[in-house]
Amino acid sequence: MLVSPYFIPYFSCSSCTSNALAETCPPSLLVESKTPATVVLLLNSLEEDILVKACEAIHTFAEKGDESKISLLGLGALEPLCRLITHNNKLVRRNAFMALGIMATNGDVKGTLKKLDAVPSMVEKLSPEEDTVVHEFATLCLASLSTDFVCKAQIFDNKGLLPLIQLLSSPDPDVIKNSLEIIFNLVQDYQCRLAVHKLGGIPPLLKLLMSDFPVIQKLALQTLQNITTDKDTRNTFREEQGFEKLMDILNNMVNVKRDFSDLHDDTLQVVANCLSDSESVQLIHNSGGLTKLMEFLLSPSIPEIQSNTVKCITRVAQSSESREVLHKQDVEKVLVELLSVADIKVKSSTCQAVAAMSLHLASKDSFRDLGVIPAVVQLLSSENLMLRAAATHALSNLTHSNKRNTLAVYEAGGHEFLVQQLNGNCPRTVTNSAATLCNMAGQETIRSSILSHGAMQALVEPLKSTDSQVLINTTLCLSVLARDKEARAELQRAGGLQPLVNLLRSNHKEVLHSACMAVSVCASDEATAVEMCKYGALEFLQEISQSVNRRSRFTKLAMVSLLNSNLSVKYSLTGHLTSSDIITDGFYDAGKVCYLLECTKSKLLHVKAFVSLSLSFSPLRLVQVKGKKKEEDKQKYEMQFESLIEKPSNTIEDVSLQILVEEAKESILRLSDEKEQYAALARLVSDVMGGAVEMEKLHKFSWMLHLSELKFQLQSNVVPIGLIKKGIYCHRALLFKCLADCIGIGCSLVRGEYNRAWNEVLLFNWNASNNQHSSQPRHYIVDLMHKPGSLLEVDTPAAVWYQTI
Repeated sequence: MLVSPYFIPYFSCSSCTSNALAETCPPSLLVESKTPATVVLLLNSLEEDILVKACEAIHTFAEKGDESKISLLGLGALEPLCRLITHNNKLVRRNAFMALGIMATNGDVKGTLKKLDAVPSMVEKLSPEEDTVVHEFATLCLASLSTDFVCKAQIFDNKGLLPLIQLLSSPDPDVIKNSLEIIFNLVQDYQCRLAVHKLGGIPPLLKLLMSDFPVIQKLALQTLQNITTDKDTRNTFREEQGFEKLMDILNNMVNVKRDFSDLHDDTLQVVANCLSDSESVQLIHNSGGLTKLMEFLLSPSIPEIQSNTVKCITRVAQSSESREVLHKQDVEKVLVELLSVADIKVKSSTCQAVAAMSLHLASKDSFRDLGVIPAVVQLLSSENLMLRAAATHALSNLTHSNKRNTLAVYEAGGHEFLVQQLNGNCPRTVTNSAATLCNMAGQETIRSSILSHGAMQALVEPLKSTDSQVLINTTLCLSVLARDKEARAELQRAGGLQPLVNLLRSNHKEVLHSACMAVSVCASDEATAVEMCKYGALEFLQEISQSVNRRSRFTKLAMVSLLNSNLSVKYSLTGHLTSSDIITDGFYDAGKVCYLLECTKSKLLHVKAFVSLSLSFSPLRLVQVKGKKKEEDKQKYEMQFESLIEKPSNTIEDVSLQILVEEAKESILRLSDEKEQYAALARLVSDVMGGAVEMEKLHKFSWMLHLSELKFQLQSNVVPIGLIKKGIYCHRALLFKCLADCIGIGCSLVRGEYNRAWNEVLLFNWNASNNQHSSQPRHYIVDLMHKPGSLLEVDTPAAVWYQTI
């Protein structure tokens, strides 16, 4: 047990019937008490004088430090002290508050006070009738407790905010400081921020800005910083000339009493709040407030203050209306001057302000005319990561939808620096660099120069990033740069296709969309499309197409682009080729199930024959799938795509097909009537494929035996279509589509069930009554099997019969 050097002289006098204080009795009769435990017991005395002395002794003992406070806590001093702060005797109340106030600064004591529910009693003693000392220590207690959420709610619920605001006008600076601290803690909550405004807290807070005590000024500014986030509070603040008072602090760096520069950071935070809505900006601008802010910005100052002032401008520039006001204030000229400041923080903040103001169209032009772009480009070579990130952000916004600015960046050599930044470790820098290059690459000349500096290779690593914004901007940049054929090939050589395809598995909506855009552009070449399919692009997109939440027009575009680059796969997967899907050399029909084989290299298998097209003596571009004989195994095979660079040794030149193409050109194109062209082509196809077959005799048409014989003769699963002399629906429809595409008349190819396939054509009917074609075209199915040359209007019974029977 600690022994206090401070004790209460206490005695029992034989001549008195009651206890008395030592100062009223002879010293020889004193019985001294030197232990805190005894003093704590005296807190329960009925004698007011003893209570006064006991509280005073505890206050003095508690001032010794935390160890003394914890000792008193263990002795149970808190409960009687909490009771004594409501005592009728003013001196008892005062000393009890003094003791309690000192003890409450300890964390353990604060926790116990919270359990004792002492807040209501303390709030009650904040009334003007109470002694200043009571105010001082009551607010000291509440200041300690107000950091706790529950206690804050108790202070507010017990209407403690109003007396605290009134105490801001107290003559005692300690009372003011404690009250400010409580209010500052309270206004962290939205409800209390509004209440301070409604209870008239703005004027006294503004008055305290001119206090002689820095801690009071700082607390007042920090409190204002919180409450001015509310628009109505800002209006009152402005009406009370609050902005002018803030500018006085900023412009009065050397006061006769003290230096105000230590308050500039907090002051600028409040200034930024005051300028956070366009209406306030306009009103402050009209009163000359913005002019003063610009003057302060260019006045000699320490770099940190300049940097924070520029940050204030950046916050103001978040709305289009405020940007317009700042533009009228010629903020661009001010920012240009600040770019020449040596301090890195100032330059970084200035770049961020340039980025914010560049969202204003006129400011973009002003920055270019003032020479900002070359100055910002130079900053890209800085060793400071923060500065490079800010510079790339500025360039990103400057070049957005502005060709003249992109040209200015190009002329300053910015594209070369930006490509280098793609390999950096800072996600912000990579994101902004990719965005800027994307903005610039729309112009062909600039795009070529960007590519010449290794942009495609530099984009590969960012494609593996885990940062969503990096991925979005990188893939968007890739979408623009990959417009060039050589760029796509370079991306493939650099190993960029696999990480790009992997992004199709992303659950981030924007990442997926931008990746799909890049995939659709890269799929313009068959080689890159086949490579992406090898990495699973089609499987991923097919999976996405089954998801209601993930599929979109972007995923559909990527799928269509991939399939359009490989019509064989498209027809196998979708069973449909449009009139714009032009069949070329190397096309094959692998059937409805896409288990694709490199058939020219594999052994003869008992599987469905591949019907291929070879329009000239060139390599057939086939694909391979690991195959087995069992049908159930075939359905489990995964597609693997491999482009064959060299012509396989056993590829057969389809001379018969080439002869058919020439015959079609000579016999069909000379016909003037479009309908007759289709009919004549249909008859040609039918004649080549075994002629018309009556429906009743279709089962006797030995086309399957014929194909098996061809496979055996060729020792291959690949059967050139020109060699087929007995063909069923699917063979005839494919040949019709091939010949129609070769001679330039449009038709589609549609796969049905059970070896069915047909061609649809679009025709305008001739109206004999007005001697002109009908205004609306109609779709027809071309009969190639039973009545070759007949055109069956889609959805009619005859057409349905042809498709299904």
